[in-house]
Amino acid sequence: METKMWTVDKNVDNLKTYPQIIEAARKLRSNEVVAFPTETVYGLGGNAKSDDAVLKIFEAKGRPGDNPLIVHISDREQVHSFIKAVPEKAKSLMDAFWPGPLTIILEQKSGALSEKATAGLQTVAVRMPDHPVALALIEASGLPLAAPSANLSGKPSPTTAAHVADDLTGRIAGIVDGGATGVGVESTVIDCTAEVPVILRPGGVTREQLEEVIGEVSVDPALKDADQAPKAPGMKYRHYAPNAPFYLVNGTSAQIQQLVQEKRNEGLKVGVMTTLENKDFYDANVVIACGERSKLETVAGALYDTLRAFNREDLDIIYGEVFPEHGVGQAVMNRLSKASGLPIIDK
Repeated sequence: METKMWTVDKNVDNLKTYPQIIEAARKLRSNEVVAFPTETVYGLGGNAKSDDAVLKIFEAKGRPGDNPLIVHISDREQVHSFIKAVPEKAKSLMDAFWPGPLTIILEQKSGALSEKATAGLQTVAVRMPDHPVALALIEASGLPLAAPSANLSGKPSPTTAAHVADDLTGRIAGIVDGGATGVGVESTVIDCTAEVPVILRPGGVTREQLEEVIGEVSVDPALKDADQAPKAPGMKYRHYAPNAPFYLVNGTSAQIQQLVQEKRNEGLKVGVMTTLENKDFYDANVVIACGERSKLETVAGALYDTLRAFNREDLDIIYGEVFPEHGVGQAVMNRLSKASGLPIIDK
């Protein structure tokens, strides 16, 4: 399959009238799948009403079909076409955070969307992205778009069109290149079907920000307990993994360096994921700084690009620092834990 690349300047006016957007929207209406930028990561969009389009998403990603997808909209009025009702707390969250990196789970109308997009559930995850290219493409298509991250399943999520092309060239109809994304980690997912809303996936909107708007918010136990089955889209399987075994280490820089030296003494090539503050401390084969520890939002923004950078190196093992789990740090640690899939080394 030929994969077209459409380059779009996100800063121009009336994006929905641009030939590149119109052509990409035409592909979507023909039930093809197209990658596009959001403020979090690049998404792989398809007609959320079409079984054929949704199956193409799963096939392109190699994603299991029992993993539901987030439905993206460009206008809040679209919600009413496939949602039974919007609770007051959900309305308040939409007012505060839409468009933006917040996905809200609500009860859907029967038959309004492809059952394959929702994995047969009675609920659906929906969000309005805060990116002019995404909004223009959704509006031009006239469709709600089911869109997981535009990467091969299990690999780091894409924050540039080049990342998408590396994974999906020849597997999808096209890529809308709108430049690098901003937030870096996926949207927060919150279930608003319960009396006390539940965070199913931490992301660009923090628990503290949510509670400022609607009061008490709980957290899915599966985020801490590996024996619990996660409920959020995109959280059921290991994700974001670099090629080499990746261990998080809860310890000092000196203790991490000791692990590095032990492996190097065994003749292994070792990588370290750190931050700018500690970059010059480590003596490893490859050391990559992922943002600044003092500014966790920069760690989030650089996270997936850093994980992909390690894949360009021929490494035997990677060690990574851990981060405080407050604010966006909760999302960072959630993604790093999923990328590792291995027990944290406590020193």
